[in-house]
Amino acid sequence: MSEQNIDNQIEIIAGPNKKRAILFYVVGVVAVLILAGLVYVFCEIYVPVNKNNLQTVEITVAKGQGVKEISWQLADANLIRSSFWFQTYVWAKRQSSALQAGKYSLGQNFNIPQIVSMITGGQVISNAVKITFPEGFTSNQIKARLSEQGLAAATALGSETALNYQVQYKFLTDAPSGASLEGYLFPDTYIFERDVKQEQIVKKFLDNFDKKLTPDLRQSISQQRRSIFDVITLASIVQQESQSEQEMPLIAGVFAKRLQIGMALESDATINYITGKKDRQPLYNDLKIKSPYNTYLNRGLPPGPICNSGLAAIKAAISPAQTDYLFFLHPLDGATVFSKTLDEHNRNKAKYLK
Repeated sequence: MSEQNIDNQIEIIAGPNKKRAILFYVVGVVAVLILAGLVYVFCEIYVPVNKNNLQTVEITVAKGQGVKEISWQLADANLIRSSFWFQTYVWAKRQSSALQAGKYSLGQNFNIPQIVSMITGGQVISNAVKITFPEGFTSNQIKARLSEQGLAAATALGSETALNYQVQYKFLTDAPSGASLEGYLFPDTYIFERDVKQEQIVKKFLDNFDKKLTPDLRQSISQQRRSIFDVITLASIVQQESQSEQEMPLIAGVFAKRLQIGMALESDATINYITGKKDRQPLYNDLKIKSPYNTYLNRGLPPGPICNSGLAAIKAAISPAQTDYLFFLHPLDGATVFSKTLDEHNRNKAKYLK
């Protein structure tokens, strides 16, 4: 057999193998490209931008926003790699009509399905805030705490007077002209919407006061021929002077006794209200400050409440203990000490206030 015939036979045999090899190569390349594409798509959709970044940002989905607008917003915030794949996933899952408006807390550690699940599930950031106001807080302290929690309406709080609400709330009708709402903002735990209006804030406090001051308590005040305003003024002093609820009736009894005999209340709490301090014993010079709230210089009750007292202090002011005590003091490390006479009080001061 000639060499030419041999070459022809080899070429005839090799031809199909070469074509097969080329086909396998092409198929392999296509398979690799498809696999790479699938990996790429998987990463775009299912792998978070940064799984180690636990910080979140607030994203607001406005009412009427479509898939495209939402995807652009998420991409701008670097929460997704591509707006295209967000849109593709939403459309593939037929979730475009399920996206809900609201404010969402999202992070780079969320993948697209998780983000879509939150937005379609309406897992919005709660617009409500829960705030506790302790007994004895002043109106200014209440205003400050509201502002700390981001309630913009709180900035104007404090300008209202009792007169503005007397028609709606009968317990305010005996408040003197020009009286503020100090004393009527009942201390408690409240839930407010962050966009709450000023009037709604005040209404929550006053509604609670209206509920806590029961008809029986109001009747008791009326039977004593006293005003609610005077009662809450005394209650506010009792609140600030007491170290526990148990001693409130007795402290109220001391002040009631002093009012009965025309003796000055001499409440250190009223001095602190003037100075803004929290002194256990005010300085001697502070006792001489000229102010209608100085109960060392002025007899009777001050012009109005010095804080917003709790129910226990209000009840103590309505029903003070019957006592012969006229004095009391607060030791640095013990319960309140009561005295019947000035001499006894001075001895107790020497003993407990060294």
